[in-house]
Amino acid sequence: MAERQDRLRALGELLRRLRRDAGLTGKDLAQRAQVAQPTISRIETGQLLPTPETVERLVAALGLDEAGRAELDALLVRLRDEVSRLKGGLAGREAANAARVRAGRRLMSFQSAVIPALLQTAEYARLALAVGRDIEEGDAAKAAAVRVEAQSVLFDSTREFSFLLTEGAVRTWPGPPSLMLAQLDRLATVATLSHVTLGVVPWSVQVPAFPLHGFTIYDGSVSVVESLTGDLSLSEVDELTTHAETFEAFAAVAVYGDALRRLLGAVADDYRRLMSHLDK
Repeated sequence: MAERQDRLRALGELLRRLRRDAGLTGKDLAQRAQVAQPTISRIETGQLLPTPETVERLVAALGLDEAGRAELDALLVRLRDEVSRLKGGLAGREAANAARVRAGRRLMSFQSAVIPALLQTAEYARLALAVGRDIEEGDAAKAAAVRVEAQSVLFDSTREFSFLLTEGAVRTWPGPPSLMLAQLDRLATVATLSHVTLGVVPWSVQVPAFPLHGFTIYDGSVSVVESLTGDLSLSEVDELTTHAETFEAFAAVAVYGDALRRLLGAVADDYRRLMSHLDK
């Protein structure tokens, strides 16, 4: 709790400095951002964690450049992660992740063993959250619902999404093969969106680096690594550079477009053969 209060105060001090640097009073900022002046005051005094929507309004009103946005995001990511832990349960964690996604404009996700959360079908999401974990079914179902609801941002054409998977991710099945057939259809559909890039690195290609873990980079300012017990948020320049370079290295050997559809089709055929074998 003490760390959260310290970060709330740091957020307030940062907003106050950014506002003053922009030559604005609290009233000016409230009017420009179209939020209530008491909201500005509560944020600046460390009493309120702003919603993602409020943050977007403040960023626009302050005219923040990429460096200013990155500084603000680094604090917000840590605060939202702490809030999710205080709420408890997977649903709280997913709500924090959803808020982070809504606040971002550019997302790059690399995964070597799991389908990215924004691309998961509802049933895949439920199993991805529950398999191998000692959690209640109800909590997994609630968390999956929050995860799927957050996927609506995919249809906002003002945002940019880049997803990169290894073939291992589409061949790792947490449920029956029929589940994966639906999941493969979902990937093929999302890949048709003009503001979404989806690539898969086939097993027949030598990897440029060992994919020790997946990660998601938000607006170039923070990279989040998901673990079994929580998320690790990285914001140091060298960490972000390493993750971005790793993403680009795998992107260079991935397949896209028609080649991607052929690969997904071949994997789907293997799942159908597996279904036939299991039914015997």
